[in-house]
Order: sequence, then structure tokens, then C-alpha cells
Amino acid sequence: MTKTAFITGATSGIGRSTAQTFANHNINLVLCGRRQDRLDSLKEKLSDKVKVHTLTFDVRDKVAVKNAITGLPEEFNTIDILINNAGNAHGLDPIETGDLTDWDAMIDINVKGLLYVSEAIIPQMTKRKSGQIINIGSSAGKEVYPKGNVYCGSKHAVLAITEGMRIDLNPYGIKVGAVNPGLVETEFSKVRFKGEAKADHVYTGYKALQPEDIADIIYFAVSRPPHVNLADILVFCTAQANSTIVKKEQ
Repeated sequence: MTKTAFITGATSGIGRSTAQTFANHNINLVLCGRRQDRLDSLKEKLSDKVKVHTLTFDVRDKVAVKNAITGLPEEFNTIDILINNAGNAHGLDPIETGDLTDWDAMIDINVKGLLYVSEAIIPQMTKRKSGQIINIGSSAGKEVYPKGNVYCGSKHAVLAITEGMRIDLNPYGIKVGAVNPGLVETEFSKVRFKGEAKADHVYTGYKALQPEDIADIIYFAVSRPPHVNLADILVFCTAQANSTIVKKEQ
């Protein structure tokens, strides 16, 4: 039986690559994001392989999230796999000069957005007593680094919520896990540093993880036998030892 996956943040980076990888393995898709043109382009690209439906909303808007998910067409309204991928980092300031707008964006998207989407989908999984949820965390959820403060806090929250989900949903046989990447070459740094020049420097001198690397890991997690759940995965590129140590070529 063909499964259906619901992927947030599907317009770029890990979300987009995961959609492509899932399509290659015959998993139907509900793709969510804020940029309809990108969703349309991805749907056109993948629709020759699987069924694709797109939803445009901001995960911070709990009413829009609920309306979009409850309004799914019948052929897409049974979600077997939820990939909570939408997330961001804004700014890289020490706590004493942090921007409240940046803080709000990180907490609202990384934490509350994940909860809003999950709340709308989990009831159908508990009713069926089946399903799998993968939350995309970060190595920043495992350690705290200078000027990481609120971003690290939001990703620590993602891991705590993931563990709480796994405990609470255990009686229903629902798999819950987290994939926690280190440095991945995506648009992430362009948002964080608020410009391409600084962002490009982040990935120079070494080979960072690529979005498709993480997509492969996510697919591996969802393709395990029913009795196997990959609960927590931390992945770095070879050059990265932790959040602050990266071997770069001179």
C-alpha cells in the first residue's frame, strides 16, 4: 500500500530533497511551504512519479495550519508520515544584544509551528494506531555554542518535545524520532546572516553536508521494519567535530 508523507518547509533545502527522495520511492506527498511558486514547480517535477498536493501556509499561524490540514482532499487526508522540517535561525547575536523579532521568529517557527502541525495530524494517527513522526532538529539541540542562545534553546525544545511525543504515543504504536544535522549547505545561513556574502563563507574550505544526504537518512528511518524506530540521529559532515570545531582547508 502506498503511503502518504506530509512535509513542512518543502520549498527548499532538506524539505525539498526529502520530497524528491520520497517520490523516488513511491511515497505520495503533501508539500507545505510559504512560497507557492516553488511548491508548484516541485509538484510539476514530481507528479509523474507520485500523487502530490500542495498547501501554502505559515506554520506560525495555528488557524491557517488547522484549516489547511482539515481541508485536505480525501485522497491525501490519511497521513502516514509527518516530517516536521520547517525551521529557521535568525541572527547570531550575544544574548545581551539579541533582537526580539529574531527570538520570536525562532520560537514561533521551530517550536510552536512544529506543535501546531503535529496537533492537527496526530489524532488521525492515534485513531488508526499507526504512523511515524520525524522532527528535524539540529546539533544545536545537543550542545550550546557562543551566540547560539535562543536558536539552541529552540532546538533543545524540539528534542524534548520529540522525546515527550515518543513516550505519549508509545501506546498507539506510533514511531517518533529526530534527525539532527550539523552543517548543511542550504538557504539556512542566508536567513541567519541576513545576506548571501556572509552565508557563502560558512561553507568554504570544507565539504558540508548536502540536503540530499539528510533526505537519504530520513528515508532510511521511514523505511525500517515496523519493529524498528530510529529515535535520535546526530549527523555531521566529516570535517565537523562539533558545533564550533570544523576542519577547513587553508
